[in-house]
Amino acid sequence: MAEDIETKVIKAKKASIELSGVNEEVKNRALEAMAEALDRERKAILEANSKDLEYASELKKAGKLTQALVDRLKVTDSKIDGMIAGIRDVIKLKDPVGETLSTLELDNDLILYQISCPIGLIGVIFESRPDVVPQVMSLCLKSGNATIFKGGSEARESNRTIFEILVKAIESIEVMPRGAFQLMETREEIMSLLSLDAYVDLLIPRGSNEFVKFIQDNTKIPVLGHTSGICHIYVDEFADLDTAWKVCFDSKVQYPAVCNAIETLLVNRKIAEVFLPKMAEMYIKVGVELRCDEDSYTLLAEKGLAPLSKAAEEDWGLEYNDLILSIKLVDSIKEAIDHINTFGSHHTDGIITENASRRKEFIGLVDSSSVMVNASTRFADGYRYGKGAEVGISTNKIHSRGPVGMEGLLIYKYILMGEGQIVADYAGEQAKPYTHRKLDLKFEDVD
Repeated sequence: MAEDIETKVIKAKKASIELSGVNEEVKNRALEAMAEALDRERKAILEANSKDLEYASELKKAGKLTQALVDRLKVTDSKIDGMIAGIRDVIKLKDPVGETLSTLELDNDLILYQISCPIGLIGVIFESRPDVVPQVMSLCLKSGNATIFKGGSEARESNRTIFEILVKAIESIEVMPRGAFQLMETREEIMSLLSLDAYVDLLIPRGSNEFVKFIQDNTKIPVLGHTSGICHIYVDEFADLDTAWKVCFDSKVQYPAVCNAIETLLVNRKIAEVFLPKMAEMYIKVGVELRCDEDSYTLLAEKGLAPLSKAAEEDWGLEYNDLILSIKLVDSIKEAIDHINTFGSHHTDGIITENASRRKEFIGLVDSSSVMVNASTRFADGYRYGKGAEVGISTNKIHSRGPVGMEGLLIYKYILMGEGQIVADYAGEQAKPYTHRKLDLKFEDVD
């Protein structure tokens, strides 16, 4: 089996070279073919997904799959609409390949161009969500990157059906290379893929923190991703209460099974008496389990709110991905920031405040890839950030950070255009000087 996987990877690697040279018009035709194929094949996709949901239900009963993963697995007509809209948004994006990033004159007729180019071959390993396939495939195609997909066994039928529909659509367009997109389906294939650092240029894992950590610990291939989404909102003493109730509710309840939903609510003690009881009542009404520190527990219990439980120390570092929320009262914005930077995962954190200096302090000191002011943490998403779709969310501090769209799938190369110049002329006692003058020239205009 390992040899078979390597053959697939080598084929995709070779196709990545061809794909990097496909022009924007052809890529956009392939993307439109993908969108039309998804719309045309809705029945096949939903039938495949129903089989996966039956299997997932059995796994959940056996304690092998969480409700959060089951929720992510479900495909509906609305989700297919979202897949199609995401692909068509990518069509609207400017082709990023070959863009001139900088131009520098080293000397007369010796010009250095820095231009964007694809990374090459990307491996995407993900759990549950079949909509990852069209999201990532569309971004990789537009940015000229070949891709190896490996989804979880719980979504095998959905992933295979969607993948085959999309690849057939892409390869119906003349000039598009064959084999640029490959699908792997077994656990054994993951380990083989992780060892192929000679061919795979980047891995993007999407799933639980244990899953991402496993990938990071078992490969030499660079990994872009985040291990967890432990997100917070801090309700400041200068918060507008209506804003706070609305935003905090949305940040937890709108879709709790995702990495940008909040897991901890921090409330300034000065506003807790007027803010927290109504907030807790809103949460309890829709089934949110509240895990409170001693002070918030006492406050809410005295108001007769139930059920409540007391938070353990480990709760501050847990990603629930469910209708569970930990609550803590803090004395100051500094305490809130310290808590976030200590227990958070540098993913997405927010503040509710009308005070400009508090806002500035929070933005400057919270070390997260997205910081929200008076807005739901659920906005931390590539599609909502106008990237068309996203390949993942990164908490890395190099290459890309936050929701990663096409810009995270590009690197650059240097091209030096000369007329016979040699380094010897620029060395020694009679060395010619470099001009190092920035120029407003585009490489695409070079004859």
